[in-house]
Formats: sequence, C-alpha cells, structure tokens
Amino acid sequence: MGAHEEEAGGEEYLFKIVLIGDSAVGKSNLLSRFARNEFDNNSKATIGVEFQTQCVEIDGKEVKAQIWDTAGQERFRAVTSAYYRGAVGALIVYDITRRSSFDSIKRWLDELTTHCETTLTRMLVGNKCDLENIRDVSVEEGKSLAEEEGLFFLETSAVESTNVQTAFEIVIREIYNNVSRKALNSDSYKGELSGNKVTLVKDGANASKTGFSCCAR
Repeated sequence: MGAHEEEAGGEEYLFKIVLIGDSAVGKSNLLSRFARNEFDNNSKATIGVEFQTQCVEIDGKEVKAQIWDTAGQERFRAVTSAYYRGAVGALIVYDITRRSSFDSIKRWLDELTTHCETTLTRMLVGNKCDLENIRDVSVEEGKSLAEEEGLFFLETSAVESTNVQTAFEIVIREIYNNVSRKALNSDSYKGELSGNKVTLVKDGANASKTGFSCCAR
C-alpha cells in the first residue's frame, strides 16, 4: 500500500462530469455558479462544446473536475456519444417548475446507460428551487425517483446559489472515493483507470482549456 501511496503522490486526479437534462433547466447557470460564482439572467442556449475545469481539494489531494455542458444539443435530442465518452459522473437536471423536464429524466438516464461504459456517479438535481411559488414537481417526487434509480438528490438554485457547490462536490467526492477504493484493490490500477474511465495525469499536464482556473478556496 505504501508503494501505491508514494507512486500516486505526484499525480493529480482529473474527472469528467457531464451535465444533462432538457433545454432551459439551468444547466449552464449551475456550471457558471459553481465554477465562477456568477449568474446571468440573460444567458442564452449554449452553442458549441463548453466545459470548465474546477479544482477541489479532497483529503489533501487536488482533484480537477472537467464539467461539460451539453452545447444546446439536447434541444434536438441528439447529444452525441463523444459528449459522454470518458465521463465518470453526471448531474441530471430538471426544472422544478416544469413537469415535462422531470418526466424526461428516465430518458436521460437511459441515454447515460447507452453511452457510458463505466458505472457513473449520478446525481438528480431539481433546479430553480427559488421559484417555490410556481413549483410543479414536489420535493417528495424528486426524492422518490432518486431512490428508485439509485441517485443522489438535491434541489438547487443557481440564482440564489443554494446547494450548487454541494451538488458538484458530492459527486466529485464520491468519484474520488470510488477511484481510491479501486486503487487500493488493484496493483494495476493505473492501467485499469485509464482510457474511457478515469484519467490520472501528471501535475500541470492538463491545464483548463477554458483559460480559467479556480483552484483557490
């Protein structure tokens, strides 16, 4: 075990996490709130592939989460397999004021199953909980679906910054815990965790392609 720890000491963890869900449920605003602590009332549909790389410290180790936003493809129900490739976590988002977006969740879960070769850490997110007065999906319904499908569950508000950090960090920590367990149980863990699953990269080998870094806490 000591050898593993020594060997892993110079590594950093890079986890790909995808945001999915119907158009206009607030995926991009959740990401900008988490990554930059910003909210844009006038945000438009995402065009082009977008992701942010955010650093989180877990158990004294730097963990980088590369969080991908669906680039507006969800409007055409045509999110590509390349979007999912290598993902080890997913936030499946619905709008608590729009039941149709909640009804789509099972379809999104099916899509994850179809495109992802590995077991993902999945969280169901009911966004826009600040709009309680026009709520269309109860907290109990969200919890019930999450229990049925084996998902983590939180309601969030990108507007008020409610639970946004928590939702991402729960997913990142769970992925980290899963990887750590695999590392301890496998002499060949580096090979096992490469490819389409999890990438361990040398420090500085994968800077954020967005030109923004937020490792400070």
